[in-house]
Amino acid sequence: MDLQAVTEITRLKYRYARALDTKDWDELANTLMPDAHAVYGEHLVFDSRDAFIGFLENTLGTRLVTEHRCSHPEIDIDEDGRNATGVWLLSDTVIIPEDGMLLRGSAHYHDRYSLNEDGRWRISRTGYRRNWETVTCMGDAPSLRLTINPWALLQQPRAS
Repeated sequence: MDLQAVTEITRLKYRYARALDTKDWDELANTLMPDAHAVYGEHLVFDSRDAFIGFLENTLGTRLVTEHRCSHPEIDIDEDGRNATGVWLLSDTVIIPEDGMLLRGSAHYHDRYSLNEDGRWRISRTGYRRNWETVTCMGDAPSLRLTINPWALLQQPRAS
């Protein structure tokens, strides 16, 4: 097994999750091949990096606070050493402040990776189906408050 490739792919997936949660769309795009294919559930299918990033930016933007944790990697490098597959356990939390909702869930990512011409691994295919998901109304827990939200200030209208 090519342990260096496994380490690089692991770092790639962690960078993907960090960029997603910090809403660093350029960094997130850099983790994906231009023709990356992404499938989430049964209804969200994207056939390019630009379409996928555009959807995430519009959907998550500054409205949602997210945390994506990927663990339990099962990474296999193809014999050619230029392609790989990976399965990851995802645990995620999504807070929707304007709706007072807290979502938690789990899934298994199924990824495909390609070694790019620049010598860096990138995600060529990604997606998951949910194992489970819960939604809680934050109003049902009166003591539950979102006390830090770095994107809240970005939502404020600017003074003219």
